[in-house]
Amino acid sequence: MAPVATVIDWVIIALALGSTLVGSYVGYQAYRGYRRHDSRTMQALSMGLFFLTAVAFSIAFVGSLLLREGYLGLQYQQPLTLVTRLFQFFGVLLIAYSLHSRG
Repeated sequence: MAPVATVIDWVIIALALGSTLVGSYVGYQAYRGYRRHDSRTMQALSMGLFFLTAVAFSIAFVGSLLLREGYLGLQYQQPLTLVTRLFQFFGVLLIAYSLHSRG
């Protein structure tokens, strides 16, 4: 029987991957809405969802793997976290813009 910590690690990885896939799907649907109606708010929503989910989660996931396996030194941990948080912030900012804008 697998230790509880291993099971929890796999659940965390599965949820991160699921969030990335579902977020990418929602962002793609928003992009289709933008293309169909040429709406700037849908464009901002699609870009925001893409940055918030697909880009930020991918950078965090790949970065943590590279750090864990020793391909990157620990000195890169904070810059990777900073880049991840920047994409999350930019994504949330674009979503807020899309919800507030009337265009």
